[in-house]
Amino acid sequence: MSKDKKEKSEKVKKKIGVPSALLTLAIMIGTMLFSVAVLGKEPHIPLMIGTATAIIVTMFHGYDFEEVEEMMYKGIRHALPAIVIIMLVGLVIGSWIGGGVVATMIYYGLRLINPTYFLVVVIILCSVVALAIGSSWSTMATVGVACMGIGISMGISSGMVAGAVICGSYFGDKMSPLSDTTNLASGLTEVPLFEHIKHMFYTTIPAIVITLIVYFFIGLRYGNRNFNSGKIDKILNTMNDNFTITPWLLLVPAIVIILVVLKVPAIPAICAGVILGFFSQIFIQGDSLTDALTALQTGYSIHTDNHMVNELFNRGGLEDMFYTISLTLVAMTFGGVLEYSGMLAALINVILKFAKRTGSLIASVIVSCIGTNFTCSEQYISIIVPSRMFADAFKLKKLHAKNLSRALEDGGTLTSVFVPWNTCGVFIATTLGVSAGTYAPFAILNYIVPVISIIYGYTGFKIVKDKTAKVENPEGLEEHLETR
Repeated sequence: MSKDKKEKSEKVKKKIGVPSALLTLAIMIGTMLFSVAVLGKEPHIPLMIGTATAIIVTMFHGYDFEEVEEMMYKGIRHALPAIVIIMLVGLVIGSWIGGGVVATMIYYGLRLINPTYFLVVVIILCSVVALAIGSSWSTMATVGVACMGIGISMGISSGMVAGAVICGSYFGDKMSPLSDTTNLASGLTEVPLFEHIKHMFYTTIPAIVITLIVYFFIGLRYGNRNFNSGKIDKILNTMNDNFTITPWLLLVPAIVIILVVLKVPAIPAICAGVILGFFSQIFIQGDSLTDALTALQTGYSIHTDNHMVNELFNRGGLEDMFYTISLTLVAMTFGGVLEYSGMLAALINVILKFAKRTGSLIASVIVSCIGTNFTCSEQYISIIVPSRMFADAFKLKKLHAKNLSRALEDGGTLTSVFVPWNTCGVFIATTLGVSAGTYAPFAILNYIVPVISIIYGYTGFKIVKDKTAKVENPEGLEEHLETR
């Protein structure tokens, strides 16, 4: 574009106001709610409709399509670090399942089941499994289902057992470097993965301790109930028949943890986990080189008479991550147009009028994540959209981005379980056979963490400042830069 043409284009551009921004969001949210909650479809197409709406609104305000196209590309660039790690996570899961690492962790975890401390052990077991595989859904669909059967046979209410399963599964998922939501939150806010996880310790560890204490006292009522270990024995025997179970395999995750403690960056640490799992599959499990490479590409494949074992171990690999990657790319094209056209700036200006303190800003993030879970019915969107909405607001307040990444997970990842029409709520109800209204009072971790996060915001406890923070796209936010 020539200089004269560029100047002419800039002269006819009109500032995008709040009504236009809200209209764009309303169309996306409306189509999302109808598509996901009513029709049961995926969120990709509603996001594309939202992107198309944003493009039309932006061009109506005087922007050329070439400029809008660049906005989309800029949005995608924000997600590239997260996408790289998500791909590596698929490789880790495939290699760790193929190498018997996950089977070994689950095997020793299941042997911890004890009637007196059943509910506490359920939380710990689901936490360990979700940490190992990075998926709350897979944990609930396998180990969680087994625990439901055992707990109900002991006379424990289904809502109580489901609550323990959910607390453990979401704790492990939230704190796992293999979790897609964890990687999304850290990648989209440009916070190093392990720094993000470390910062979440301050809100999540107190919550899990409170949860364990509550469940410990609840569980004492059921210590003398009959305990049928038949389902657990079947799972243990099936894993023994199909994997070489040895404590030596626990060294694989231990080495990765040591690398993290030594502050090795996420990508080299995860790559080390991939390599160790790959060689474990060949030299300990006795599989061929072809099998090990297949596990990396398409995931591990196992066929047994035990449905739960099949459900747990038939996963992983690079291709298993394509859904998350495609959703992230689509969402970030939408977010890119919103951000660089000035629509998000218009909305942020409204928020900043009310969020004058750090506490109210963090509370706004959490409420926005919860609202997105209710309206968009998708956990990923509750992280992706607010991450771009509030990025500049945190920079304006000179708050470190890891405060935002933590708030996104505290408000987005954990609260999705409370929405019956959210994909997470639907999955839990279908898998565990318990409605959201029944298990919600017992999902203690999931509602304590957001509360703790808001309290920290208002008290300033474990809120990290960043005086070097600068707004990348200050257009529309300059008045706040001058007055705050």
